Amino acid sequence: MDPEAIEATENSISPRRRTVLGGALAAFMGLFAWGAKKQERRKRAGLALRPPGALEGEEFLDACARCFKCGNACPNGCIKFYGLGAGLTKAFTPYVKPRDRGCTLCGECGDACPTGALKPIDTSREGLVLTVSMGKARVNKAMCYSFHGRTCGACYRACPLQDKAMKIGLYETPLVQVDACVGCGLCEQACLHLPQAIRVIPASLIKES
Repeated sequence: MDPEAIEATENSISPRRRTVLGGALAAFMGLFAWGAKKQERRKRAGLALRPPGALEGEEFLDACARCFKCGNACPNGCIKFYGLGAGLTKAFTPYVKPRDRGCTLCGECGDACPTGALKPIDTSREGLVLTVSMGKARVNKAMCYSFHGRTCGACYRACPLQDKAMKIGLYETPLVQVDACVGCGLCEQACLHLPQAIRVIPASLIKES
């Protein structure tokens, strides 16, 4: 197109129309940014864990009465509840965000659940491995201090199943024993690195991958 024609077209757009077009573009960009942030929030929420003894997937959602009794019974205060922003399906159901506060595996939530959405667990070392499957811990070696020769060991010391779910190597490098890890998240809570070098992947995401 001829440059003079382009300039004539641009000059023909009135200031008022430019303002309207600019406002529409700004609104579109704002809506796009809001959608991206909402998607990121949902992605982060997806890494939250169900309390110990939870039924799987849809079965849990169908059984949960949204009564909040599990949260009231939790002595560690680690159980939170989804709001409406997570969608009607998840709203008011319990979750644990390990970076904020991991689960101490006391079993009080399962004992308080009136519907069986959370089953009682065996709190012995052997019983926890058999009855709890909140997720599995994974170490990011590129971020972990111990894998770079800076002895840490915070996650190992926080693990309630030391030498069973987690062992340590040179410089206290964390060696997760996947078969025995129950996903309580205490290691993630204890991690000194920001962002955390060890994270618990929810059982539901492990099965989907």
